[in-house]
Amino acid sequence: MNQLNLLENINEPAQLRQLTRAQLIPLADELRSYLLDSVSKTGGHLSSNLGTVELTIALHYVFNTPYDRIVWDVGHQTYSHKILTGRRDRMHTLRQFGGVSGFPKRDESEYDTFGTAHSSTSISAALGMASAARIKGEHRHAIAVIGDGSMTAGMAFEALNNAGVEEDCNLLVVLNDNDMSISPPVGALNRYLARLMSGQFYAAAKNVGKTVLPGPVLQLAKRLEEHAKGMVVPATMFEEFGFNYIGPIDGHDLDSLIPTLENIKKLKGPQFLHVVTKKGQGYKLAEAEPILYHGTGKFNPTEGIKPATAAGKMTYTEVFGNWLCDMAAADKRLVGITPAMREGSGMVRFEQQFKERYFDVGIAEQHAVTFGAGLAAEGMKPVVAIYSTFLQRGYDQLIHDVALQNLDVTFALDRAGLVGADGATHAGNYDIPFLRCIPNMVVMAASDENECRQMLTTAFHYNGPAAVRYPRGAGIGAVVDQALTSLALGKGEIKREGKSVAILAFGSMVAPSVAAGAELGATVANMRFVKPLDVELVKRLAESHDYLVTVEEGAIMGGAGSAVAEALASLGIVKPILMLGLPDVFIDHGDPATLLAGVGLDAKGIAASIRQRFGAAEPRLVVNNS
Repeated sequence: MNQLNLLENINEPAQLRQLTRAQLIPLADELRSYLLDSVSKTGGHLSSNLGTVELTIALHYVFNTPYDRIVWDVGHQTYSHKILTGRRDRMHTLRQFGGVSGFPKRDESEYDTFGTAHSSTSISAALGMASAARIKGEHRHAIAVIGDGSMTAGMAFEALNNAGVEEDCNLLVVLNDNDMSISPPVGALNRYLARLMSGQFYAAAKNVGKTVLPGPVLQLAKRLEEHAKGMVVPATMFEEFGFNYIGPIDGHDLDSLIPTLENIKKLKGPQFLHVVTKKGQGYKLAEAEPILYHGTGKFNPTEGIKPATAAGKMTYTEVFGNWLCDMAAADKRLVGITPAMREGSGMVRFEQQFKERYFDVGIAEQHAVTFGAGLAAEGMKPVVAIYSTFLQRGYDQLIHDVALQNLDVTFALDRAGLVGADGATHAGNYDIPFLRCIPNMVVMAASDENECRQMLTTAFHYNGPAAVRYPRGAGIGAVVDQALTSLALGKGEIKREGKSVAILAFGSMVAPSVAAGAELGATVANMRFVKPLDVELVKRLAESHDYLVTVEEGAIMGGAGSAVAEALASLGIVKPILMLGLPDVFIDHGDPATLLAGVGLDAKGIAASIRQRFGAAEPRLVVNNS
């Protein structure tokens, strides 16, 4: 095998295992260079993947994958894994429509043993796999690779609690400790790991002492070292859970990783390996700014990521961040909460200006919701900034701890609707159906940047639980009024008057619906509120039009269109109605505009669906508004 081109000759881990140990270090260098070059051309998660190069090589080198199962947590650190498992030549399609997913996918490769894009699921899944192997009499290993940020979620500890008593399961948990999840690490667990890490320094001192101290002095130093280490490093939490704890070891040192993994492979029962890695390893710019290089667009690796120079349209996330600071200045009861998404949710400036009212609870969405409920119970006004897809993880708490008690918690739901490159796991397709069925909830969908600010103000002033959903990325370019103005609760507005067909649009679908309405001569309403629905407006439009169309960037089943249909039924109105939205399938990754067009939710698609459904009424459609 060509020593200078090791990577291009590896299309499966079996070929990797044919290499000598000496060849693995140059392979790691090649792999890291390939990663940097590839991601800089496609965009994607960079820092985390640069940090797991050696760990990925070592795991596939020591374990017999795919017979032995590896579950990655979170799955955005699997680019090296994908490259080494037959997808190197497709990495140029990463996160693009029809291309390689940015996360593990079971239907993409047999080496992707479990889909992981939300955090903290790996130990549960790997324990299930290990238990299945034991039941079936198969002698395979199950390995969960879990990031330190993912260890902050309760699910990880639920799994540890269960796994520790399964003494006959071949389960290995690898804690990838890079002192960073996405935002800076938080909480008591991080402090604990920091104390644990101090053991490295004692170990280093011991090794130095062996070369310079005479025997009796060395023995005294060793006793002192053990005593000091015992004071600084408590009996590990993981051993108390029933695991055999090993580490910490350098996650970039293959000469440490491989022998350690080979020894662990011979052990029985639950094992816990603590490896220490560095986000952005080998690329100085990413090492210096791992958050900036966590998720990147395309960039020149030589120059690095450059700040945007042209003032583009404001993103909805920026609208929220600005509103949060303005409202916090106006009301000292406001408290901001994020489950480890400070940057993604636009809360950096809020933390700087209102540090005492800022809470990053770590990757713990259930706790975030109930923590907010506790604050609200004492008269504070919490704002929980959470992606739509992540609120799914706190659904029980939303119902039982917030809504049932009618507590005053505002939910800012970023990434509502399709999210593009992150795909089905991160898409916010389901919040309308799962929110509108909860008593006491108010649900709003923003159609532009200014309306988003107004809705956030409305939600904040509403005395009860309220959610504002808004999409990922930039708005339509609307001018944002800096006043903190509320909207009339449960009232929509007419965006254009037409005849025959009335389009009832929600949130991000208002703009394409207006364009479709102009083409068809249809009336278009910006409904604004999913709950309480503007039933009066629905009734008026039903009485004055032949056909109704609802349009939403969310699941059709149980969505806003269903709310309109339910209102018509309660009013005893029978009217032809077409519901447009996201179909009952998981929609994969790709360019957001392409994905929306693919499900008929662009202006052209909306108009085409209306024509197809109500084609017999074509003569009654008005071509222009004159």
